[in-house]
Amino acid sequence: MEQQSKSYDVVLQDVEAKLRSGVLKLGDRLSGERALAQEYEISRASVRDAIRVLSVLGVVKASPGSGPSSGTQIIAEPSIGLSNALRLHMASSSLPADDVIEARVLLESWGACGAARRCATGAVPPERLDALDALLTSMEEPDITPEQFHLLDAQFHTELTALAGNAVIESFMGSMREAVRSYVMESVERMEDWRSLAEGLKREHRAILEATRAGRSDDAAAFVEAHIRGFDRVRQSQLG
Repeated sequence: MEQQSKSYDVVLQDVEAKLRSGVLKLGDRLSGERALAQEYEISRASVRDAIRVLSVLGVVKASPGSGPSSGTQIIAEPSIGLSNALRLHMASSSLPADDVIEARVLLESWGACGAARRCATGAVPPERLDALDALLTSMEEPDITPEQFHLLDAQFHTELTALAGNAVIESFMGSMREAVRSYVMESVERMEDWRSLAEGLKREHRAILEATRAGRSDDAAAFVEAHIRGFDRVRQSQLG
């Protein structure tokens, strides 16, 4: 009876405790399924459930097989878990799209401001700014598809926010961009004049990057906010 009352929660709690204490570190591998089942006195099915939950949360990566790269490895992808939860709650309408837009404005304007300030102090390596410039150049290709454009757009915004140097904000940003990708792409596919809108977005991206590179923090934040709100106004006006 005691064994039956246990569940995969014991694995989750123990993995958390071992991560906090340093017993488990990034790159470490968990014991095999059979060994974990014996250690925690739970079924192998419960162990598999625990691994699935940890995978969804972005804490581990499970690789099948028997080679040196197989097994369950500790990773650090917090945006995976955040993105999965956010996307599902958006789909259920428990998180209104308008509120998500407001959250984006807060995160991304803060991120752009922080990135510009760090650029002003020389804390941002030039190659990271050059990488952003390269993304924008790719977005300006004449034959780019809406899907390709949006994927690069998401990468630009995520990497720009990362320049602010806050790992938590970077994770939230990554999860939010993944979560909104579906509804943005659905909107883009239904827009009547995507090419014209894209031209405006390209100019706005360049202005954001220029302000960031120059260390103009207030401008960078304002340009990002105007960029996000402007796209959302167009989306709502064209889709009703």
